[in-house]
Amino acid sequence: MDGLFVSNYAGKTPFAALNLIYPLLMITGALGFMVGTGGTAIVARTLGEGRQEDANRYFTMLIWVTVIGGVIITLAGQIFLPAIAVLFGASGEILDNCVLYGRIVQMAMPFFMLQNVFQSFFVTAEKPKLGLAVTVASGCTNIVLDALFVAVFSWGLAGAALATAISQTVGGTVPLLYFSRENSSLLRFCKTKYYGRVLANTCINGSSELMNSVASSIVTILFNFQLLRLAGEDGVAAFGVIAYISFIFAAIFLGYAVGSAPIVSFHYGAGHPDELKNLLRKSLTLMGLGGIAMTLLSLALSAPVSHIFVGYDAGLYAMTVRGFRIYSFAFLLCGFNIYGSAFFTALNNGLVSAVISFLRSLIFQSVCVLILPVFLGLDGIWLALLASELLSLAVTVGFLVKNGKKYQYI
Repeated sequence: MDGLFVSNYAGKTPFAALNLIYPLLMITGALGFMVGTGGTAIVARTLGEGRQEDANRYFTMLIWVTVIGGVIITLAGQIFLPAIAVLFGASGEILDNCVLYGRIVQMAMPFFMLQNVFQSFFVTAEKPKLGLAVTVASGCTNIVLDALFVAVFSWGLAGAALATAISQTVGGTVPLLYFSRENSSLLRFCKTKYYGRVLANTCINGSSELMNSVASSIVTILFNFQLLRLAGEDGVAAFGVIAYISFIFAAIFLGYAVGSAPIVSFHYGAGHPDELKNLLRKSLTLMGLGGIAMTLLSLALSAPVSHIFVGYDAGLYAMTVRGFRIYSFAFLLCGFNIYGSAFFTALNNGLVSAVISFLRSLIFQSVCVLILPVFLGLDGIWLALLASELLSLAVTVGFLVKNGKKYQYI
């Protein structure tokens, strides 16, 4: 929600700065997502094999790794953030705003990483509703504090950053308290030690999710460079609106993929091929129907949502609406690719999952965003995602067919 309040109460330049620095924050936060998804595949499989104590030891070790890694990343971010912002294309007032926002939010990075890790483990622990409650509590905290700090206290970009940092602290602290005590879930903290092989397999299994976030951030930087060249600050602001809304829609696909992954891992570990077939068939059906619904919904909401963010500028509003409508058709396909990558992560095949994510999020999008604008101008940037999703779908289908007999889901 930072973007909404910043765009309306702080102005276009701070909003553009927020969009420029956002990819860096997502890259660092994605490390927690890697540990969560990769570790969940191992822990859920261990539970499926009937090794409860080992599962808790692995779980506890991975949380410790996340905390230590988060602290290191926070310290490094405080030092190198200005130089990184310059590499992202920031200068002048935008650079100052990037550093201001980034340094405040970076202070809560360990908690943001923990929040991402625990969202996967809540499903493995058979407490998905609690995970949802934590996410909602964190989001509501951000919304309320954004309104208070930015709209009421007029703290501008700094207020938005502080609201985000506090909300991430809530999202990371509540699960720590829950798993630190006796609870009714399948997981809890216990005495542990360093399991090098488990950590290595976690990173390999979760590398696709990390690659997806890193690649998306790199591609966002490319988008911003192209938009600055073709449309200036307005282009970055328009893309920021589209990216915020598309993230919400894509998060629905991602949430289902992450939520169903521990179930896939459990049945894979328990040797239930019929359940894998059933899960895959139903999941692909849901991805197709969800894609149609989200495309229609985004087309309908393109004008009113754009007006909420940038209605104060007629030219920026028109650019955002047109870009949003073109961008919307990518939702028809992206669910299949998101689920396909998560499905192979759940099967402990991090390599295939990483290849799908790497091609989809980095290679295909980078090529499309660099080439299409040469022929189509600004519309080529908005069409880049649809073209990359189409290419990715061919790769995803190919891997699903090729590995069907190996994992017995076909």
